[in-house]
Amino acid sequence: MLKIRVCVCVCVKENTADVHSLLHISPFRGDSVLFAVVGGGYAAGLILMAWLIYTSLELLIAVSCCLGNVLVVWAVCLKRVLRQPTFCFVASLAVADFLVGSVAVPLAVLVDGWMEMPFQACLGLSCVVLVLTQASVLSLLAIAVDRYLRVSIPLRYKEIATEQRSWTAVLLCWLISCLLGFMPLFGWHNGDSPSTSLMNSSHINCTFLAVISLPYMVYFNYLCCILLPLVAMTILYGLVFYNLRKRLRREETSAPESKLRTLLLKEKRLASSLALVLLLFAACWMPLHLMNCILLSTGPQGVPQIAFYAGILLSHTNSAVNPVVYAFRITKIRQAYLEIWRRYVVCQRGQKDFKFLMEISAWRSEQ
Repeated sequence: MLKIRVCVCVCVKENTADVHSLLHISPFRGDSVLFAVVGGGYAAGLILMAWLIYTSLELLIAVSCCLGNVLVVWAVCLKRVLRQPTFCFVASLAVADFLVGSVAVPLAVLVDGWMEMPFQACLGLSCVVLVLTQASVLSLLAIAVDRYLRVSIPLRYKEIATEQRSWTAVLLCWLISCLLGFMPLFGWHNGDSPSTSLMNSSHINCTFLAVISLPYMVYFNYLCCILLPLVAMTILYGLVFYNLRKRLRREETSAPESKLRTLLLKEKRLASSLALVLLLFAACWMPLHLMNCILLSTGPQGVPQIAFYAGILLSHTNSAVNPVVYAFRITKIRQAYLEIWRRYVVCQRGQKDFKFLMEISAWRSEQ
């Protein structure tokens, strides 16, 4: 059974040091509390306000993630021209980003010391966040591999990268993500730590790093499952741009206005857009993982609490930004967005307005 943990503190002194020692909040520690400040406690009021701002921003990010990425998946399903291998992987990334908004963000607020639950339940909820992160990484890796194949073997690309194989690769990415993300359930967690008795407790105050091992987060999740794929993707995009630049130079000297040169320029623009998505992913997720590295080496005092909240918000923001990047950078997706707007928003609104006018006209004729 889940238990919501709510503590009410009444502060009667303006002793800031005492207040801070009492009102210590962290998104990863089991001592988060909800405060009612009476007759003083200015610091407690600031902490409560900071938490409310954090929760409100998470809610805004969650709504943006859901709406934007539903639009991406809708666009891929609607437009047949988008049913290409690259956009299959883009749709997979959009599904992962949608689940960040609909599942991971609520869990980030829930798994913040506000609820008590069995250790295994808390561990399972925390692993869901790891699965979605890993799915995003593998989808980005699949996009990079697809772009590399498209440029390096253009004549055999359509034969190799069929739609059926692409969706099989998407399924494989998600299966691997589940295997890697749920690995803590099979023993690599904090429940067996000699210094804790979490496994033997009926209920624990559920926080992420209370159950997820920091060595797992740093040595396995970050270094092996995120950093290595990011290095591989960087190399692949480097090869893609090198190949495109070499072929464009060749075309400029032989046939500056050829159709092949136009196609190569389109490929370069698409690759640049997808590389930007990769760059934004790295920029949004690296701070949080670097803070985990600092935590592992220095302990809880090494990272300010507000920095963790900022890191969590930044990592979730990445899932809301991707649909905007697609709209501004990828013409086919932008056109699909506009078609959805015209067909399902403007048209529906026009039909409602027409029906409303007809009802008014009928009412007037009866008078």
